[in-house]
Amino acid sequence: MTQENGILPYYHVDAFAERPFTGNQAAVMPLESWLDDAVLQAIGEENNFAETAFYLPDATGEADYELRWFTPTIEIALCGHATLASGHIILSQQPEREKVTFRTRKAGVLTMVRDGDGYALELPAYPPSPKERPDIVALLGGSPVETQFHEGRYNVIRYATADEVLALKPDLKALGALGNEQFICTAPGTDTDALSRVFVPGGGVDEDSVTGSAHAVLTPYWAKQLGRDSFTAYQASGRGGYVDCRLDGEKAWLGGKCVTVVEGLFRL
Repeated sequence: MTQENGILPYYHVDAFAERPFTGNQAAVMPLESWLDDAVLQAIGEENNFAETAFYLPDATGEADYELRWFTPTIEIALCGHATLASGHIILSQQPEREKVTFRTRKAGVLTMVRDGDGYALELPAYPPSPKERPDIVALLGGSPVETQFHEGRYNVIRYATADEVLALKPDLKALGALGNEQFICTAPGTDTDALSRVFVPGGGVDEDSVTGSAHAVLTPYWAKQLGRDSFTAYQASGRGGYVDCRLDGEKAWLGGKCVTVVEGLFRL
């Protein structure tokens, strides 16, 4: 049973999760060679998770594996939770390894290492800058204290309290019409330093469960706000998930655990 025969390994992983049914779901699918992009996208749609991650050995020698991510509707430039999930599968199957590296098409080489009974994932840090976005605020609701933006189409909308973020009922259809932008609504946390909810309706994900790429933006943002490089974060989706964040120069290190909940075969 091989890819040549239309049969692919399939793993369903809950990332940034202490136990099943929490964190963010990702499909992880190792490949022997790249399938047509249309087939990869169709698989992403079929799985219907926020992301399906595909990886194969990197032929360039720059990293251990090449990695790509697909939502149900598009290929994306960076995904943290599905990278964590992919590294979890690799390191679980190769217990002698302490780290794994991934070459990506738009986010450079990403590194993941074992960290206690979990993992630490290195992503590029994306510091946002102040930018007025009254159009977005009107669609999200509430009364944020500031809005910031990073050119990767990440919007940070800061509220005064966690309760304001939890109460948001955004106009997802109108936000989706703005394109594949990420709307990161954040405030000081209650049992963590920072709290967030993340909406990406233009990318096929109305509200994401736990978003690694959002924390690549939140890490430099909150490190500056808090005056320290390390802090704890919670993404307050229906499933919810905790992320340990650390700013290291131009890199954001995100810590968390993973749980494999399904192993099987995907038939094309």
